[in-house]
Amino acid sequence: MVNYWIVGAVAIASVFWAEIIRDFYHVASHYVPPLQKLHNWHHRVFRPNLTPVSETIYKQAHWRHDVPEAAAMLVLGLLLWVLAYFALPQYHWGAAAGCIYTLSFLLSAIARAIGIKGADELTDITHQPGNFQTIPGKWFVNKPYHWKHHFDNQNAYYCGTFTLIDKLMGTALSLKGKTVAVTGASGTLGRLLLKHLHKAGAKVIALSSGNEEITVNVDGEILPVKTVTWQAGEEADLAKLLEKIDILVINHGINLQKERTGEAIANSYEINTFSAWRLMELFFLTVRTNENIACKEVWINTSEAEVIPAVSPLYELSKRALGDLVTLRRLDAPCIVRKLILGPFKSNLNPIGIMSPDWVAQQIVKQAKADVRNIIVTINPLTLIVFPVKEFFVSSYFQLFSRKTVAEIKAAATAEKSSVEAKIN
Repeated sequence: MVNYWIVGAVAIASVFWAEIIRDFYHVASHYVPPLQKLHNWHHRVFRPNLTPVSETIYKQAHWRHDVPEAAAMLVLGLLLWVLAYFALPQYHWGAAAGCIYTLSFLLSAIARAIGIKGADELTDITHQPGNFQTIPGKWFVNKPYHWKHHFDNQNAYYCGTFTLIDKLMGTALSLKGKTVAVTGASGTLGRLLLKHLHKAGAKVIALSSGNEEITVNVDGEILPVKTVTWQAGEEADLAKLLEKIDILVINHGINLQKERTGEAIANSYEINTFSAWRLMELFFLTVRTNENIACKEVWINTSEAEVIPAVSPLYELSKRALGDLVTLRRLDAPCIVRKLILGPFKSNLNPIGIMSPDWVAQQIVKQAKADVRNIIVTINPLTLIVFPVKEFFVSSYFQLFSRKTVAEIKAAATAEKSSVEAKIN
């Protein structure tokens, strides 16, 4: 008796196999000279607004890249089917799913190459011109995600349908050439984030409440970092700078251990919660174009204190409040928002921390390049379980019981931007 669960599993595996072949063919097309020569036509096709340079180049690009890519997928899909025939004779026909799936790519590529009317609109979705309606996809390639492969970094964002291979390769986010600003830059983690972001190819800017110029030690060489001085409560002063920033890392905070006075409460919430929230909102106002939507990001250090005691009540309360605000606002965020969920690392704020701050900073950058939206770095395995569950239910609760239309968001953003510009001028 045929087990249809096994047939289904073989079918799904064959489709994933086709996508893996597609992604690795694409990667090879950037490094193997004969394939690279053909693939370069694909990168000659589009302007930044995704309109084709010419119909002739558009057609030739499909003959030279898309058709051979689909043909390679089909040949290796048939090979998988042959292997399944011998290894799983009762269930081998499930592997036909991958071949049929691949055949759809081949036929659509041929249709685009010969210029069948409407074929591009139906089958080339990630290259359609127009305004981006969503941020780059997390697990599935959408138009903003693929746009970055063309116009952000051609040696990243390789995936065609699923983003898994990019995540595994660390090419789901390119930091090369990005302008990244880090608040709390004079602190232990801030300096080390600047260091590892610089090593990843970013152009870093230190945002600090101190007056000293920030430097970083990169492989024994002391490098000065452009330093901008600001204070909590003066976030509007950074509005013009934020226009030029690709990634804002909100990392500043205070830890008033054992205190519970009114003043301590006010300071903890002002710096840990509301200052960070105001900066996030200001940064959102800079996201206006397709390029902004695709490339701009904000990373916010909300801490493991969102779900695990930090032996510091005010720190926990203010960080949990920030965490919930970020969860709420990123439901409508115009760009990618990442949370940094960090366990206890040794720093001036936490001299009894356990983890190496250098290792923590390194892991943050590594996970960001894999497009992890909730970056968890901890030695506590409980956090790895509790935080995703908490985030899912809190996010779901906010989605169910709060509503805000896109039009209202844009109107509010326009009004707030005018207010900020008036203050600056």
